[in-house]
Amino acid sequence: MNEKNFSLAETIITKRYVNQAKQSKNQLQKQVTTLLSQRKLPEIGWNDYMIEYLLNELSQMDSNNFQNNVGLGEREGRVYQQSIVAKRHFNLAHGVGRSGDIQALQPKAAGSSLLAQLCKFFVLNIIHSVGIKSTKGAIILPLATGMGITMTLLTLRKKNPTAKYIIWSRIDQKTCFKAIFTAGYTPIIIEPVFSGDELQTDLDAINETINEYGAENILCIIKTTSCFAPRGADKIVDVALICENKDIPHVINNAYGITIKECCKLIERATNKGRVDCFIQSTDKNFMVPVGGSIIASRDSQFIDEIS
Repeated sequence: MNEKNFSLAETIITKRYVNQAKQSKNQLQKQVTTLLSQRKLPEIGWNDYMIEYLLNELSQMDSNNFQNNVGLGEREGRVYQQSIVAKRHFNLAHGVGRSGDIQALQPKAAGSSLLAQLCKFFVLNIIHSVGIKSTKGAIILPLATGMGITMTLLTLRKKNPTAKYIIWSRIDQKTCFKAIFTAGYTPIIIEPVFSGDELQTDLDAINETINEYGAENILCIIKTTSCFAPRGADKIVDVALICENKDIPHVINNAYGITIKECCKLIERATNKGRVDCFIQSTDKNFMVPVGGSIIASRDSQFIDEIS
């Protein structure tokens, strides 16, 4: 309903009732305006009706929902409109990205493109709010954490195409291990050592391994912030200093860490004191959404663009 339609409604029903409805509509629009201008999560969470209102508004900006439009080209977002698939996705049918770039805008899907960009702003806002304020760029991938790590390793390959090895402090969880093999590298496994009642990073072993294999042959060092007890968080601040000194990229597996204050503090300190190329987290473990997404974040926004 626009101003003209509200005026026409006043000729049909009582003006006082129309004004009440107009005020409610204006309040909805005001919240959308605030969201678009501030580009961060609202301090007071929206209810389901408001969220669905925005999603429906955005879906109307996509060409597959234009009235009397029949798309005949590629990327038309063809979904049967009365199907459960269309309803489940609020008639958003174009997905994200185009032509091999997941951050690219879609000329036929202004609404989907806007939604994707807003989500990126929201993620950065959340990362800053939990204490990792040095972060300059982030990307949301429709890939689980392991594949997010693999994408990171493949991007690092461009910086050091002759490297063969990745130093990895052992955790008894397969994600990082499989990501290393999938990217085509050989893991050098560093066993943790006991410190009190937990397993901790063996810094001496890392330094010895770098000297043995040569820094130029090591693609990166992968560290982990949170895993299953008795495995403690890696000493990522100390490792960041080693990576800075040896000029070796530092990738942090932060799968569970966004919701853990101490992990966020460690990442911020490591980023400010040494070298951290990026940190990777799971969407389902941190944001209570279905399994199958990850977020890669970094203080180097250009590196994030290269991953996309």
